[in-house]
Amino acid sequence: MSNKIDWLSILIYILLVAIGWVNIYSATYTGDSTSIFDIGTLYGKQFMFIGVSLAFAVVLLSIEAKFYERFAGVIYLASILSLLGLFIFGKNVNGATSWYAIGGMTLQPSEFAKAATALALAKYLSDIQTNITDLKDLIKAVGIMLLPALVIIPQPDPGSALVYASLFFVLHREGVSAGYLYVGIYGVILFALTLIYGPLVVILGISALLGLIYYFMNRKKKKASPLLFIAIAIGTALTTFSVNFIFENVFEQRHRDRFSLWLRLEDDPAKLDEIRKTIGYNTYQSEAAIGSGGLEGKGFLEGTRTKGDFVPEQHTDYIFSTVGEEWGFIGSTVVVVLFAILILRLIYLAERQKSSFSRMYGYGVASILFFHFAINIGMVIGLLPTIGIPLPFFSYGGSGLLGFTMLLFIFLKLDSNRINEWL
Repeated sequence: MSNKIDWLSILIYILLVAIGWVNIYSATYTGDSTSIFDIGTLYGKQFMFIGVSLAFAVVLLSIEAKFYERFAGVIYLASILSLLGLFIFGKNVNGATSWYAIGGMTLQPSEFAKAATALALAKYLSDIQTNITDLKDLIKAVGIMLLPALVIIPQPDPGSALVYASLFFVLHREGVSAGYLYVGIYGVILFALTLIYGPLVVILGISALLGLIYYFMNRKKKKASPLLFIAIAIGTALTTFSVNFIFENVFEQRHRDRFSLWLRLEDDPAKLDEIRKTIGYNTYQSEAAIGSGGLEGKGFLEGTRTKGDFVPEQHTDYIFSTVGEEWGFIGSTVVVVLFAILILRLIYLAERQKSSFSRMYGYGVASILFFHFAINIGMVIGLLPTIGIPLPFFSYGGSGLLGFTMLLFIFLKLDSNRINEWL
């Protein structure tokens, strides 16, 4: 089996985990001389989590590849039940009931539900043996993606729930029109524009733009259905008029403050500065830490903002700010390149699969990792609002590391078995 495993992916995995641990060590080291194996420290616990994850990876590679396809539905059902169980047996941490308390440790089932959902989606799509052109098939596939998200949202953990949207790329690879993605992007843009300029300005602007497009298409003798443009205009109007209601009645105040900070909705500089120092404090300090790193960084354990605890919870979602401060632009680029190579490698491996199940699951793995990577770094550097998504293999936490290890190594096992898939 060893000669069939993609060792490049495993090498990148080990590098990312190792670099992540070094930065967790730096972000949590207090100056006391203690062993790296001391589980009384966060870096000691993470070292233990790494050891458990490596052992878990060996187990995942030892299991027969067909097991994952055969029992994909059972694994998915178990993950949904584990998420539902949180409402009865879950432990509340930082306002979210997303963990089980097991002895002195906690376990977050949503981290494992990602792999389970990717498996279930791949199993369903491979079973129907066709491109997803039938609306009923598409609804069922979307239902598989949405069910764990709908269970996770009330915990509340909107960041983890949002990750499941990344699996749309699997659907697109298997024949679903990119139009659905464009509609989603259009909706997000409308939402942001409406918050900034108000519904009336947006409706008038979009209507004028649609009118111009329709005029020039007909002038060039390209057939353009007026009903399509009317439908887009009506959909735009309905969306824009619902934005304020959703923003004021569905979002919590902390969510509204994050959007106010991200879109600069607050006109009062004093109020905006107050939001920046409270809700946006993490991002504000993270940007400052990364900016202070310059080209080469300040050096290992030399980050003044990292050592001064300017960035709260820097070892978790904001771990990349430690990379930026202590290793600078060069170190940050190395991390980004490693992630890019891993994701592109996974897409390459997915495309060479003989089994449609393996291919679809591989795309699911690449999509989830890309979503986490892009959203987390965008959040840390201030391009995106804070939504609480960890950086794969980097952020502190046993559940996250085990979950991403499970996600990746199941696919590596499937890939190692590809020459037997037609036998």
